[in-house]
Amino acid sequence: MTYASPTYVEETRLGFRFLATHTWQHHVLRVAINDLKRLLGEPLPRGGVLLDAGCGQGKSFRLLQAAFAPDRLIGLDADPHSLALSRAEAQREGIAVELIAADCAHIDLPDASVDVLFCHQTFHHLVEQERALAEFWRVLKPGGRLLFAESTKAYIDSWVIRWFFRHPMHVQKSADGYLAMLRAQGFRFDDANVSLPYLWWSRAKDFGLLERWGLRAPPPPGQREETLVNVAARKPAQA
Repeated sequence: MTYASPTYVEETRLGFRFLATHTWQHHVLRVAINDLKRLLGEPLPRGGVLLDAGCGQGKSFRLLQAAFAPDRLIGLDADPHSLALSRAEAQREGIAVELIAADCAHIDLPDASVDVLFCHQTFHHLVEQERALAEFWRVLKPGGRLLFAESTKAYIDSWVIRWFFRHPMHVQKSADGYLAMLRAQGFRFDDANVSLPYLWWSRAKDFGLLERWGLRAPPPPGQREETLVNVAARKPAQA
C-alpha cells in the first residue's frame, strides 16, 4: 500500500482493528474530547473550520460535530485504507467531511485557514514531529485553537503496547517533553488548559487492575510517570 507519508509506520492488524471498536470510541476518543472541552472552557468555539489531523477511521467525526458544530470539517490521514473507512463512517453518520490524503508534516491547506485543529493520539505515530507542529501552527488562524491529546513514552514503551502495536520508538516523548515542544513552537496555554489523565487503559503495567482490586493505591501526581497529556492551546492573535 502507498502511504501519503514517506515515514509512515504501518500499524499492526490488531491495532488497526482496535481503532474501530466501541472501546476506542467510547473509552478513549469520547473521554479525550470531553476533557479537551473542559480545558477549553466556555464558550466553546463553534462553526468555522475544524481539522482532524490524523483522523484514522473517522470515529471522531460524530463527537467533533456534536461538540463544535464546524461549518467545515476536514479529516487528514496518511493511510488510504483509513480514509476509505473514514468516508464510509461520515456517510453512515450523515456528516459532511472533506478528506485529505497527506502527511501531517506537509498539510495541503492554506496558511491561517483553520479555526480548530484536533490532534488525538496521532503525534506518537509521527516521525517528523517538529515539522508537523510547525504545519499545525501555519494552518491555524491567529487566535486558533490546538486540541492536543497524546500518549507519552512511558505508555508507548510499555511491554503490552510494544507487543501488540507498532510505533517509531525513537521519537516518543514524556508529558513534559510534549508541553515543552508546544511552547517552543509558540503555542500558549496555562496550567488550567492542561490535564494529565491517568486512565485505566493507560496504566503501563497492568491497566490499573491492582488498584481496582484494592491491592495497590494509585500513585499521586508528581510520584508517577505520566502516561497521557491533554492540552487546549491557542495560537496567539498576534503571533
